[in-house]
Amino acid sequence: MIYRSILLLLFIFGAFSAFCQSEIIGSIDGKPILKEEFERLYRKNNQGLLNDSDKKTPLGYLKLFVDYKLKVHEAEQLGMDTITSFVRELKTYREEVARPYLTDVQFSNKMVTDAYHRMTNEVKASHILLRLDESASPEDTLKVYKRIMELREQAINGKNFESLAQQFSEDPSAKQNKGVLGYFSAFQMVFPFESMAYETPVGEISLPVRTRFGYHLIHVLDKRAAKGQIRVAHIMKRLRPNVSEETVRQAKQKIDSLAILINSGEDFSELAKKFSDDRTSARNGGIMPWFSSAGMIPEFSDASFSLKNDGDISPVIRTPYGFHIIKRIERKPVAPFEEMENFLIDKIRKNPEISKHSRQLFINKLKKEYNFKLQEDASSFLKSFNEDEVEKPEAVLFSFADKEVTTKDFVSFLKKNENSRLSTDQQFQNFIEEKLTDYENENLENKHPDFKYLMKEYHDGILLFNISEEKIWSAAASDSIGLAAFYQKNIGKHLWGERFSGWVIECPDQKIKDLVDEILASDSMLSKEELADQVKQHTDKKVKIDRGFYEKGDNELVDYLVWNGLQPENYKDGLHFIRGNKIAPQPKTLDEAKGLYISDYQNYLEKEWIKQLRKKYRVKINKKIVKSIEAV
Repeated sequence: MIYRSILLLLFIFGAFSAFCQSEIIGSIDGKPILKEEFERLYRKNNQGLLNDSDKKTPLGYLKLFVDYKLKVHEAEQLGMDTITSFVRELKTYREEVARPYLTDVQFSNKMVTDAYHRMTNEVKASHILLRLDESASPEDTLKVYKRIMELREQAINGKNFESLAQQFSEDPSAKQNKGVLGYFSAFQMVFPFESMAYETPVGEISLPVRTRFGYHLIHVLDKRAAKGQIRVAHIMKRLRPNVSEETVRQAKQKIDSLAILINSGEDFSELAKKFSDDRTSARNGGIMPWFSSAGMIPEFSDASFSLKNDGDISPVIRTPYGFHIIKRIERKPVAPFEEMENFLIDKIRKNPEISKHSRQLFINKLKKEYNFKLQEDASSFLKSFNEDEVEKPEAVLFSFADKEVTTKDFVSFLKKNENSRLSTDQQFQNFIEEKLTDYENENLENKHPDFKYLMKEYHDGILLFNISEEKIWSAAASDSIGLAAFYQKNIGKHLWGERFSGWVIECPDQKIKDLVDEILASDSMLSKEELADQVKQHTDKKVKIDRGFYEKGDNELVDYLVWNGLQPENYKDGLHFIRGNKIAPQPKTLDEAKGLYISDYQNYLEKEWIKQLRKKYRVKINKKIVKSIEAV
């Protein structure tokens, strides 16, 4: 489900507006396309890109937009928006998206300015957690509260806080980190915890604070100004936990040799691509995503933020993950309040823990908005109410907006909640709340354009995902005959680079090296297992034997002897050797590059499908209106 959700989000585009005759820029199969719809999609998909060169003009984006609309239209024509699984999935998304709109999220200017202050300042703290379920009884709550107050008393009287955390905290990580959380800022902790941490002076221990996890004590260790964000590149030599000192020494030698090359003018990006163990960033020359000082492990963060200028390079540093050389790419401060205000308001509005929303305030607001009126005789009706003997089932109990709610409706509600232990009066209040909330829910699209746009995103995104899966992804993966034919037409698209083919052997001494030479001279077609077996018949010493195809970067010894790469550690001249030949670049077989060719085949199928859709459905576009849209 997580995998499906990730893929689905990749196919969600933008939002859509209500029909407006003056905004039509064209049509697909007679269905109008609105300028606002196109413009929203265009801006959403061309902002926040890493490279400005990836941005498109409105006219340049038009083909992508039309292709997208054609696919969604085809899915609708095939009835994919009526199948049960689609309806159920869209309903689930709607419930999630609607939730913030069905609560009374209260926030003030002070909350927004407080949040910005916390964005610009970081707190370092440790904590002790005693777990307590949110629905715990008053007795259990009091019991846990007394326990955590006893721990606070011990800490105030001189007991080491971190030792207490390691011994008593029910946060599983406390056994290793002694409760120390490092630095954090706004929105990185649950709100009650965050607030208490910022309100507690440095060096002091807070009173117990209740969150959804239980009760916490917070020991504030430090506060500092936030350093903004930084983007760096790094070269990493990874160290697994509990490695030997010899492995650490070897890793240090490797990265020290890379540091020498960098200092002598070698290209940092190229060295990262070839030698960094962080393969994710290595593909991009070692460049990592932006991070804040509170969003990275301290050893790496401190070294990164200590670099004064763009392009500066750190000495070799060590973190819990290995050795690193860091190059500063760019740094930016925390954005001004004016730029972040809307972001902060949105974060507060959507988070009930921050807003401390009140359902009753929300219901009162709805009553006022929809002119709620309770019938005068409703109270007397409730006092004598018996759901088994309703005299006037159509009698109106209350009204709001264009609705009149009757006794019959209330009886249905009671039957639905027949196991409730609440009094009739309490049930009636819940009934009113349900009716008002349901009505509000039904009208969210009419009241809130953002909600309508977002639901349209999900609607079209699910359809696009489903039809793409059917027409492209599954088809390409299952059509072995079509894939084979596609490969034959495109053979040579994916090539092996220059490779070495042959033996890679490391012998402990000259006697064994001579033995290996003798065996290979008599039969060079042996498998590596057969060669190893023959060598074992003459010695118990360890001989490292391998045979195969090697590109640059696959094997240190091959890199050194074939492509003049770095000399491997512990290299023994003459005893560590290769036997074989360099091979010029050649096409990969279908099996060797199956994933790549399936991806290419999917792209081919998609292009052919789009051609069919453009023939099937008439597309009309007024390019003059498209050109009038301002480019991002």
